[in-house]
Amino acid sequence: MADGQKQAAPDSVLTRIGQVVMLHHAGDREEARHRLLVLWAEIGIHGDALHRCTLAHYLADTQDDPEDELAWDLRALAAANEAEGEAAGDRSAAYGGMPAVRALYPSLHLNLAADYVRLARPDAARTHLHRARGAARVLAADTYGDRVRAAIRRMEVRLEEEEEGGPAGGWGPPRQRP
Repeated sequence: MADGQKQAAPDSVLTRIGQVVMLHHAGDREEARHRLLVLWAEIGIHGDALHRCTLAHYLADTQDDPEDELAWDLRALAAANEAEGEAAGDRSAAYGGMPAVRALYPSLHLNLAADYVRLARPDAARTHLHRARGAARVLAADTYGDRVRAAIRRMEVRLEEEEEGGPAGGWGPPRQRP
């Protein structure tokens, strides 16, 4: 088979992560957290950076405590930085080079902005929202890109409302605009 016709072998770890994420989306948060932690133990802190990034990104969503969620989201960002560095050093990296890794950054920074909102740290939230907006330039005009850009806009509205004295009770959900 010619080099141009070769297809990448499926990544079994990412497939397993995806299966657990489906379990989480079906409503079994506790079991999803348990299974993701088992995968984390298998991969280890020195495992593949893209695997660690993806796993930490989804583990954050299963956390009950906002501080724990922040810690997992920070792990995901650190692993993405590491994966990007690996991809930059080897353009034939398993991740398809830097564009594939960079496509993770808008979501990672958006999640961090949301974490900081929940922790009543608006300056940190704005910093990560700004980074998410800048990183979103690499996203394709597809469903994923559109969804992430829309979530960035919603977070911008939420933070703007807070600056203007927003909804009663502080950092609550954004008001509906007419």
